[in-house]
Amino acid sequence: MTSLDPWRDKNRESVWTTHELHAAGWTRRALNRAVADGVLTRVRQGRFVAAGAHDDIVAAARLGGRLDCVTLLALRGVFVHHHSHRHVQQDPLASRRPPAPRDVIYHWRPSSAPRDRAAVDVVEALAQAIRCQPPRSAVATLDNAWHLGLVDEADVSEVFARVPHRFHALRPLLDSRAEAGTESLARLLLRQLGCRVELQVQIGGVGRVDLLVDGWLIVECDSEQFHSAWLVLKKDRRRDMEALERGYATLRLLAEDILYRPDRVRAALGRILAHGAPGPNS
Repeated sequence: MTSLDPWRDKNRESVWTTHELHAAGWTRRALNRAVADGVLTRVRQGRFVAAGAHDDIVAAARLGGRLDCVTLLALRGVFVHHHSHRHVQQDPLASRRPPAPRDVIYHWRPSSAPRDRAAVDVVEALAQAIRCQPPRSAVATLDNAWHLGLVDEADVSEVFARVPHRFHALRPLLDSRAEAGTESLARLLLRQLGCRVELQVQIGGVGRVDLLVDGWLIVECDSEQFHSAWLVLKKDRRRDMEALERGYATLRLLAEDILYRPDRVRAALGRILAHGAPGPNS
C-alpha cells in the first residue's frame, strides 16, 4: 500500500485529494472501487476520508472545514456543558464554502492544523471553547481536558496565550484534580459562596471524597452513569455513615441538578453551610 493508507489513519481524520491519491499510485478505477467497497468515503468533489470516520469528522470535511471547539472536545471524551451545534473551523481566506447549515456554527479563523486534517488540535479547540461557553463551563472543560491528560500545564498556558486578555481571569480557577465536569461546576458554585474547598480528599475510614467544604461538609457529585447500581448505592450509604460517625456531613448532589439547576443548588448549599458543622471532627 501507499503512504496515503486509509487503513493506517488510526484517528480517521485525514483528508486526501484526488491529486494526492493519484500521485501515490491510486488509479481512478482503484479510487472508485475503494469508494464502492467502503474503504474510502467521498466527502466532496475530489476529497476523500477513510471509511469509518466519525460522522462529525465527515460532516466537517464535507463543509470544507475542520471539526472544532466543543464538538471536537466532546469527540475526544472531554466534558462540555453546552453542545447543541456542530462547530467547524473555516479558513477566512477560503472560497466557495457552503453556508453553514442550521445545526452548524462556523469559526472563521486560520488553523495550525495540517492541511490534510479534518480536525483541529486540542489546544486550538480549547481556546475556541473558552469563547463559546459561559465562564464556569469553560473552566470545567479545561479542568477535564487537563485531568484526562490531553493537555499539560504548558499547553494550558498556550491556550490562554491564544485568547483575549479578558479570559485570563479564568486561569487561576483551573484545577486538574477534578475528575468530572460536574465537580468543577460544583466547586465554582461553592467558591461563589466564599467557601474553602478541597478536592479529592482522602478521609480515614471513609475513602476519597469529591469535595470537602470548610473542613466538615463532604460534597459528592453523583451521576446515573456511576451511581445507579444497587451495589454502588450500598457502598455510598456505608461511606456516608462512616463519615457521619467521624463528624462529617455528606451532601450528594445530582449531576443533572448541577448542570441544569445551578441556582437551586447554590441556594441549597448556602442554607446548608449557614447551619455550620454538625459536630467536631474526630
